[in-house]
Amino acid sequence: MNKRIEKKIVGYKVTTQEQAKEAAAGVAAKEAESNIIQMHEKVSRPEALAGSTYKIKTPMSDHALYLTINDIVLNEGTDHELRRPFEVFINSKNMDHFQWIVALTRVLSAVFRKGGDCTFLVEELKAVFDPQGGYFKPGGKFMPSLVAEIGWAIEDHLQKIGLLKKSEIPAHQQKIMDEKRAEFESAAAAPAEASDFPPTAELCKKCSVKATILMDGCMTCLNCGDSKCG
Repeated sequence: MNKRIEKKIVGYKVTTQEQAKEAAAGVAAKEAESNIIQMHEKVSRPEALAGSTYKIKTPMSDHALYLTINDIVLNEGTDHELRRPFEVFINSKNMDHFQWIVALTRVLSAVFRKGGDCTFLVEELKAVFDPQGGYFKPGGKFMPSLVAEIGWAIEDHLQKIGLLKKSEIPAHQQKIMDEKRAEFESAAAAPAEASDFPPTAELCKKCSVKATILMDGCMTCLNCGDSKCG
């Protein structure tokens, strides 16, 4: 192909073979980078998605919630392969919270498909508190609300796929925790004091004492007298 030179030539430089290869490699790298697919609203949903399901069981309900998060794999088989959350589903036999659960799953799925940083959702959900009080999970972990536990489950999933890094406890703090744990275990090994209430009693929401039992078909606190039946 001929190209007409309309300006005066003031200098020239001969490109070596190595420089030509470097230039070609740079062009190829830019083209490859431009072909990288990032998460955005126009990414179509594949026929099948891989995901994980988390069981959420609270003492507030007889039925557990099952949180399912499906992920989409972008740039599969390349060096730029990414796994990002795409949609959320929550299923349960308990229909008391049906409306807000449907709304929550739709909003979360919309934010995931929007692209960008979606990790802020974790802190927002974990900061939701139930006005009736939270509850303790097995192992002693306190949950301020059901929404907060959903946030913890999403955080665990984002850590598994690499979007969030798991926070590590410093060595000096871990040493203090180990000492406190040893003190607690030694104290727990001592004979426990006899309780005035049945061992199967539940925690009362009003006085925070494990004294609530089923009496005459109604949950009644033996400590403060609080009853759901009035």
